[in-house]
Amino acid sequence: MTSPSTEVPILESCIPLPLDEARLLEVVEKAKDWAIMHGAAMRSKADFNPDALQFAPFILTPSSFPRKEFEKAVALQTTLNELMHSVAHDEEFLRDTLKYTIKVDAFTGSLFEIYETVLKEGISQPISLGLLRSDLMLETKCENSCQVQCSRAKPYCCWKQVEINCIASGFGHLGPASRVVQSYILKELGQMNKLVNLPENRALSGLCDAMVEAWKIQDRPKAVILFVIEDVTYNICDQRFHEFYIRETYPFVQVIRRTLTQIFNGGKLGPDGELLIDGQEVTVIYFRAGYEPGHYYGPNEWSARLLMERSKAIKCPSIQYHLAGTKKVQQALAKPGILKRFIADDHKIDTIKEIFTGLYPLDKNEEGDEAVRRALENPERYVLKPQREGGGNNVYGEDIPGALEKMNDDERSAWILMERIFPPLSKGYMVRPGGKMPPEIVNLVSELGIFGAIIGTKDNVVYNKQVGHMLRTKLSSANEGGVAAGLGALDSPYLID
Repeated sequence: MTSPSTEVPILESCIPLPLDEARLLEVVEKAKDWAIMHGAAMRSKADFNPDALQFAPFILTPSSFPRKEFEKAVALQTTLNELMHSVAHDEEFLRDTLKYTIKVDAFTGSLFEIYETVLKEGISQPISLGLLRSDLMLETKCENSCQVQCSRAKPYCCWKQVEINCIASGFGHLGPASRVVQSYILKELGQMNKLVNLPENRALSGLCDAMVEAWKIQDRPKAVILFVIEDVTYNICDQRFHEFYIRETYPFVQVIRRTLTQIFNGGKLGPDGELLIDGQEVTVIYFRAGYEPGHYYGPNEWSARLLMERSKAIKCPSIQYHLAGTKKVQQALAKPGILKRFIADDHKIDTIKEIFTGLYPLDKNEEGDEAVRRALENPERYVLKPQREGGGNNVYGEDIPGALEKMNDDERSAWILMERIFPPLSKGYMVRPGGKMPPEIVNLVSELGIFGAIIGTKDNVVYNKQVGHMLRTKLSSANEGGVAAGLGALDSPYLID
C-alpha cells in the first residue's frame, strides 16, 4: 500500500495513456486469448475445474522501472545467494536465532525438530540446491540524504528488499510469460520500438537448468526429479512449464509429481539411503508445497518430510535452507555486524546493508518492547510479519495495534516488525478474469523479484548464478500483491533511464 501522503511520486508510463476505447477493447480481447494460449494462465479458485484454465491477471503494458536499479539488483543476486547459502549451513546461528520462535510457533518448531533429527543422525546429503527469489520495491521515503533526490525527475530514492524466498519461489515461468504477453500487446499498439527496453528473461530455463545440474551431480541416469505439490494446484502453468522445459530440453531426465500424502504412502529409503517413490529412485527434490502448515494434514505428511530429509536426494530446499528463509532469520541478518559472520568482503557487506529496511524483533525483552512502542506510535509506518510464505499473512498499518494487543508475550516472538516501503506509483490498465470492460486506468505499485540458483556443500559452492526476474503489480490501495493468491497481476519491467 502506498504512503498516506498525497504527494506520491509517479513513474511515467511506457506509452501515452489513456488509449482510445475501441482500440483498448480490441487489444484487451486479443491479449486475453494470447495469454491463455501462451501459458500465462491459472486454474480458477472461485470455480475450480482441473480441465479448465483462465488467463492470469495482467497489466496491459509493462510498468516502468529504472534501468540502473534493475541492473544493481541483478548484479547483487549472486552475493545474496552466497549469503543465504552460508546462513543455511550455520547451525549455531540458526539455533540461536530461532530459539524463541520454535517455542511459540508450532510450524517453525516442527521444521526445526526435523532439522535436529537429521543433524543428530548425520546429514545424508551435504549438497543443497537453492532456487531463491529476492523481492524488492523502489522506495520514496529513504531516511537519509538520498531523500532529497526523490523528485519529479527521479520519483524514488533507492530500493529496499521486501524479503528473500527460499522455498517454492514461484513465477519462473509466469515471469518470462508476462514479457511475451506484453511484447505482443506493444506490437499490436504499434509500439514495437519499445521492445528494446524489456530485458531478456530466462528465469524458466535458469531455474530448470540448475535442477538438472544437481541431478547430474548424483550421476544416477535412471533417477528422477520429484516435484512436491499441493493436493490442488491452481498455479498449474507455472509448475508444469518447469516440468515440460526439463522434459523437452533434457529428454533423458524424468519428472514425477507427488503430494506429501502420496510420498508418505509410496516412499521409502533404499539400502544406501536413496529415496524411492513407488519404486523410482529420486535424486533431486523440488518443493512447490510444504511451506505452510495447511500442507501438513497430520503426522503422515510430517513423516514424509522427514523421510525426504533423511535421504540422499538433493533437496530444494533442504530443511536448513527452509529455516534460513524464515522472517526471523532475515530480521537477525539486519542487525549491525551480523553480515561479517557470513560474508568476508566488506564491499559486498555494504551493498547488502544498503537494501535492508528496518527489521525489528518482537521478543519479550528491551529490544522487543521498543519495537512494540514504535509500532503503536506510528502503525502506518510498519508491517507485522509471521514466519510464513505464500502471501496473505501480514498485518498492516492501522490493524497492527489490535493484532499486538491480542498477542501474549510468547506469541510476539513468532512475529517480526518491518518498516514499510513506500514505492512510487505507476498508472495502467489491470486486466482480470471477469473484470470491468473496458478496464479503467488505475494507480499501481510494483514488486520486482530476482531469481538466483546456487548448488554446494557447506564449504564448497559449485554453481552460483542469477537466472531471471519477475514483476508483480497490484493496486496501490492493496496491501498484498500475490497473483496466485488473487491479489496482484503479472507484469514485466520497462527499463527507463
